[in-house]
Amino acid sequence: MFVEGPHSGGGGGSNLYSKGYSIEVEVQVMASWNSVQLEVLYHVLGWIAFVSWSISFYPQVVLNFRRKSVVGLNFDFVLLNLTKHSSYLIYNASLFFSSTVQRQYREKFGFNEMIPVAANDVAFSTHAVLLTAFTLFQIAIYERGNQKVSRIAIGIVSVAWLSAAVCVFVAIPRHSWFWLVAIFNNIQVVMTVIKYIPQAISNFRRKSTVGFSIGNILLDFLGGVTNYCQMAVQSIDQHSWVNFYGNIGKTMISLVSIFFDILFIIQHYILYPSKKVAVAQPLVEPSSDIPQSETEVKECAIDLMHYRGMHTT
Repeated sequence: MFVEGPHSGGGGGSNLYSKGYSIEVEVQVMASWNSVQLEVLYHVLGWIAFVSWSISFYPQVVLNFRRKSVVGLNFDFVLLNLTKHSSYLIYNASLFFSSTVQRQYREKFGFNEMIPVAANDVAFSTHAVLLTAFTLFQIAIYERGNQKVSRIAIGIVSVAWLSAAVCVFVAIPRHSWFWLVAIFNNIQVVMTVIKYIPQAISNFRRKSTVGFSIGNILLDFLGGVTNYCQMAVQSIDQHSWVNFYGNIGKTMISLVSIFFDILFIIQHYILYPSKKVAVAQPLVEPSSDIPQSETEVKECAIDLMHYRGMHTT
């Protein structure tokens, strides 16, 4: 909308209208939900994803505690997971709480687009960082055999954080805050793809999933499905698919999790199922001379009494 002031007239030097300037006023229409039912469904799916993903951390923590061992848990998986969730927390918290980052997001994707981060995303990221850090603490105090973090994983994590540090110094003078948090989102996408690979390879080499909690995987699968459905609900309501590529991290975390969870389920239940303990066989085969029925037992007792009577007379 343009408001054009008069090109002549008295007034102070600071009066823009007196100098003939045209003022452009941008009217921004923020997006809102079109359907109350879809809005409710969006939040329900989001919190189901939060509960599923959050609970999925506990089976492994409890398993480690009961065994007092972390043998079978791949340490690369945990380290990469911590980097991934830390990066995702930076992205989610920044886009959810910072009005500056939100404004820059809308400048890029449109002022009529909704912010693709919900409260459940921030809650999940915070919880995930805390539980993954606690799992690392368990690795430090419990029996771990000859397992250790590989140099490859250490190298990947180091490159990720060094790249993020460089981007921080690039973004500061330009005030490109959304660009910066998007970098962290891209880091978590890469970590999401990479973090599952060591555990899948470890299961393949050991031909076993012992020590790796399948409960974690089943809950992770449910979280991935509901998280993706939450994004679909928003897109249906807004008649726009911007939130899928506008928040590529949330899209990828769902799709990659679902893919690898299916792989782990196949490994656990089909390829490397837990072996049943064989029932111990008797050392001596039952003899046909041993009485089996009640009648045979009575007959043996009578014969024994008759035998004793013959030798006592």
